[in-house]
Amino acid sequence: MFVLKSLRHFHRCCSRTETRVRSRRLLTSPSSSSSSSSGPPWRLLFFGTDQFAVESLKVLTSSRNSGEGIVENLEVVTLPGNVPVKKFAQQNKLTLHSWPPDDLHGQFDVGVVVSFGCLLPQRLISKFPYGILNVHPSLLPRWRGPAPVFHTILQGDTMTGVTVMQILPHKFDIGPILSQELHPVPERCTADELGAALAVKGARLLIDTLRKLPEKMLNKTEQAQTGQTFAPKIGPGLSWMVWEEQTCKQIDCLYRAIGSQIPLRTVWMNRTVKLLDFVGKCHLSDHRKKPPPGAVSYLKESDILAVRCKDGWVGFRAVILKKRLTASDFYNGYLHQTWKRNTPDTTPEGHFVSRKLGTQETPKRTHSTFT
Repeated sequence: MFVLKSLRHFHRCCSRTETRVRSRRLLTSPSSSSSSSSGPPWRLLFFGTDQFAVESLKVLTSSRNSGEGIVENLEVVTLPGNVPVKKFAQQNKLTLHSWPPDDLHGQFDVGVVVSFGCLLPQRLISKFPYGILNVHPSLLPRWRGPAPVFHTILQGDTMTGVTVMQILPHKFDIGPILSQELHPVPERCTADELGAALAVKGARLLIDTLRKLPEKMLNKTEQAQTGQTFAPKIGPGLSWMVWEEQTCKQIDCLYRAIGSQIPLRTVWMNRTVKLLDFVGKCHLSDHRKKPPPGAVSYLKESDILAVRCKDGWVGFRAVILKKRLTASDFYNGYLHQTWKRNTPDTTPEGHFVSRKLGTQETPKRTHSTFT
């Protein structure tokens, strides 16, 4: 009987030991260094480039300096050029590595990627016993890709958030989720404003994830197989207005998504006009019969150019045609002169003309500070 009890006790002890070992193996890669940490404080290597990434790097640096026990060592990988992450690293005397980094075996416990833009190979990921984490400004799997914030605004989403996930080799934004947090999209919010808010929230979620990383990795969840959307890069082609197809709401979303980086564009008298200082939907007491999309009306009281779109009128306070012009400047110098000679509703002089992406005609470029 004594021998039987001893064997049962030995079996229970072995089982508990095996379970702990198996759990530890779930957290580490096959190439883990024997000197790697089993918990915080972590030796971190940060990958990033832009201002969105700086917010996470700032919080990690503060954590390291405060000695709160989450970050022990922090170094940075960035891309060539005078990017914001490089500036911050230099100002805070963080060790910089060029891309791709040299042999890192045994130097770091975990990697963190925020807005980096390069695919990471398995041979690099395997250098980190706890893998590489990514802070992504959307509720994955919605808006995978390089421009999630822009597409959140462009599509009029009312709810978004941030995700901390594990990086998988050679692919973007498909890894298992460690943490997620919701963020309501404020009404009339721009992409710049939303990006800044999500950068702060993402940095805080990253610190919380690192604080509980072993637990988070044991309880990670795979991304849903439904609800996947892709957020490709925003290019100049998206800025061309198609007055016949775009509603007031769609133009409003487009301006708030890209307007700070790429001005909305249209064609007038075969010349490119850039539309600035969008004011939203306009309510015109217009007695003309069904003005066609692209028709332009000058509102003298408010100094606004109103343009007819699919379901109403939208207004702009300024344009660029060779140089920046207020609405009154454009009306007095160009529109008013042509309207004296013609009826605006029936002639090209009174219209902004749509140009769909991929059409053959190329309007003359105006000289301006925008690209």
